[in-house]
Formats: sequence, C-alpha cells, structure tokens
Amino acid sequence: MNLKQIVKYGVLIFGAIILIGFVLKGNISHEQFDSEKWKNWTELENDYLLRWNMMNSLQSAYELKGKTKTEIIELLGYPEFETIGNSIGFCLDSPHFEKCEKQLIFQFDETNTIIDLKVYDMDQ
Repeated sequence: MNLKQIVKYGVLIFGAIILIGFVLKGNISHEQFDSEKWKNWTELENDYLLRWNMMNSLQSAYELKGKTKTEIIELLGYPEFETIGNSIGFCLDSPHFEKCEKQLIFQFDETNTIIDLKVYDMDQ
C-alpha cells in the first residue's frame, strides 16, 4: 500500500466513525425524567416526543414493577386510557389517544400492583 491509499482508507474510516456517532446520538435520548414535565406535557412541535425521550431515564430511575396504581398516578399523572383487564396506558407521542402510536402500558394484578409493563411503538 502506498501513502495515498493509506490516507484514503484513513479518511473513509474516520468518516464512517463520525457518521455512526451522529446516527447513534440521534437515536439515544438523554432527556432526564421529570414528573412535572411528564404530567404537564402537551403536543407541541418542539416537544411532542418528550415522554418518549424520558423513557430510558424513567425506567432507570424507578423500579416500576411492584408499584401500585396510586403510586403510578402520583408519579405520571392520570393515564390517557384504560383497557379491559386492569391495565392503564400513557401516550408517549401524542396526548390524544386516537393519534397515539407510542404507548406505555401498565398491567395490574387484583391488588392494583404492577405485574407487567410494555412500551409499544406502532411506527415500527
């Protein structure tokens, strides 16, 4: 290999690393969970994914399984919807259930304690 080829491959590798960094930065949110921001969230162009972006921080900061329905409502506010089978759900991308494609759903047992939680992204 001559010097010209080494420089060429070096630039390509460096460019690929930079590109991968930008892609990962765009997909990984660093938004810290804030209970008040979560509860008062509205659908605005600049923060319509605020709740979605808080999900990693919420799950890291709180052990959600085992909490009661009352504790979840204190932490996250009233849910956007309830389902058959003792479940409640929060929209993560739109405050209107009809438009909600990203959802956080908690399933409770007969004592209103969380037994399961799921995050759905209908876009995927």
